[in-house]
Amino acid sequence: MKARGPGQSALLLLDVAALLAERAIDYAVVGAMAASIHGPIRGTADADALVSVAGPKLRQLQKNLKKAGFSTELRQGAAEDPIGALLAVMDKHGNRVDLLAGLRGLDAQAFSRAITVPFHGKSLRVIGREDFIAMKCFAGGPQDIVDARHAFKAAQERIDIDLLRRLSRRFGRPAADVLEQVLSS
Repeated sequence: MKARGPGQSALLLLDVAALLAERAIDYAVVGAMAASIHGPIRGTADADALVSVAGPKLRQLQKNLKKAGFSTELRQGAAEDPIGALLAVMDKHGNRVDLLAGLRGLDAQAFSRAITVPFHGKSLRVIGREDFIAMKCFAGGPQDIVDARHAFKAAQERIDIDLLRRLSRRFGRPAADVLEQVLSS
């Protein structure tokens, strides 16, 4: 589903997700789009996803995206960065999707816990609620904490608190402490 103008990064994400599926690359939508699935809808022009590839496979994905007509920019994170690499994908309208690879502390099973969500007649894989909350606690900014609280409070189904605590601890003590604040509010 091609974007027809600016402000349609979500449609660009559908095209990128189709390419990822063709190449059997696991992905999970994160960020504000995932926040809108797990809590109240909030407006954004951003589209972000985690991908389960790194190194040479990420560079091959970059080539595949260029071949499909997209502009790309690959940035490697420094040793202390929580994100190993970021592959930005842009279309001719200025829409952008950020593919994040190698998130430090992410449980490898996060991709298997992702949920499938219908979107514009297609489907997208979105990070599961527990993983989303843990990631937001790790990010730790004011909006991240609000997103984590909303996701926790808006849950229709039971949240696995033990899993949530385990996932948060993988990101470090500060993330685990933020989670406890979210749980107690």
